[in-house]
Amino acid sequence: MTGRLGIAISGGSDSMALMHLMQEAFEGEPVELYAATVDHGLRPEAAAEAEWAGRAAAALGISHEVIRWEDGPGKGNLQGQARDARYHLLSGWARRNNISTLCVAHTADDQAETLLMRMARAAGVSGLSGMPPRRVHNGVTLLRPLLEVTRSELRQYLQERGIEWCEDPSNCDLRFERVRARRALEELAPLGLTPTVLSRVAGNMNKAREALDWYVFLAARDLAHVQAGAVVLCQRKFRTLPSETGYRLLVKAIQWVAGTPYPPRRVPMEIAVLAARGGGAATVSGCHLLTTSKQIWICREAKAVEGAISLPGQVWDSRWKVFGGDAKGCVVRALGRDGLRKCPDWRAAGIPGTVLEATPAVWQGAELAAAPTAGLANGWSAEPVANEEEFFASLLSH
Repeated sequence: MTGRLGIAISGGSDSMALMHLMQEAFEGEPVELYAATVDHGLRPEAAAEAEWAGRAAAALGISHEVIRWEDGPGKGNLQGQARDARYHLLSGWARRNNISTLCVAHTADDQAETLLMRMARAAGVSGLSGMPPRRVHNGVTLLRPLLEVTRSELRQYLQERGIEWCEDPSNCDLRFERVRARRALEELAPLGLTPTVLSRVAGNMNKAREALDWYVFLAARDLAHVQAGAVVLCQRKFRTLPSETGYRLLVKAIQWVAGTPYPPRRVPMEIAVLAARGGGAATVSGCHLLTTSKQIWICREAKAVEGAISLPGQVWDSRWKVFGGDAKGCVVRALGRDGLRKCPDWRAAGIPGTVLEATPAVWQGAELAAAPTAGLANGWSAEPVANEEEFFASLLSH
């Protein structure tokens, strides 16, 4: 093996063990190890801990960088925001350093805690399959090589070698759901529900998920296509699908249209499935689901893109490229309802107005210059960044 490998370290026992294990595994091999620590700035001690992690990496001859979360959290789920920021910052760091694979130190304990939290949300097969050992995030492959190893095993490894680590006091803060799940695991252990057992349950569910995803892919090939950036399903065929297959197909379609790595919560998704089967409409995760006499359309919600603005030639809403014509003084933003009224031939394409309202248009001030998807091209073109084949491929990727 040749190339560069990244390691996400926090200074805690799990990541310290991961870094030392990787240094041992690749000693003498043509592999360069790089480490990074995200300082979320949420605790006064965090900066000192990040610097300490850097010194631990340097002692092993591993290049290290501290990445600071400059934006900080907003309102809502603090741990969820911190997690998303961590992956965003780490993947950006990896790309800047030409690192295609980043290793993170999630353990069997983390997998078991995740399983318990998702069970509390009545998760389905995908949720109960836990964290995958490998996934791609923003073009970087995330690896979890320690998913079958317990935290106690890693601490024993460190203690036997006299390797120190930092203790994060937030790991004892019962305000956080993960900490409460960790405490619950201690109570469940006498019943045989140990981190190792629950991690294996997640692995079994992951195999079931892979089988279901294959059938979703086959179903999509038969009844789905992409049009005007929306996923379109044949309603008659969709109604004949087994309930779980139909559910998963809608989840994947919404994720692809919204461009989000995480599936919507199950309750709003069940409402969307009922709407799809019954000929109704629903809004989920920045997407709008609507039905016509024969089709189900999953498109962007107009409200979700009303603030998206870019220049011609740039990517709009992370999904479209608009180019052509005289770009002077022009911007790209959503067509919207007012813009649709200015497109006399929009019905000729056979695309619902709700779908077109969330597609890109060229505006010069308050004047509509072009709306290529709505039949008002005026020398402009609008092309989705991802094509239909990429949608089908997304059904089998994680």
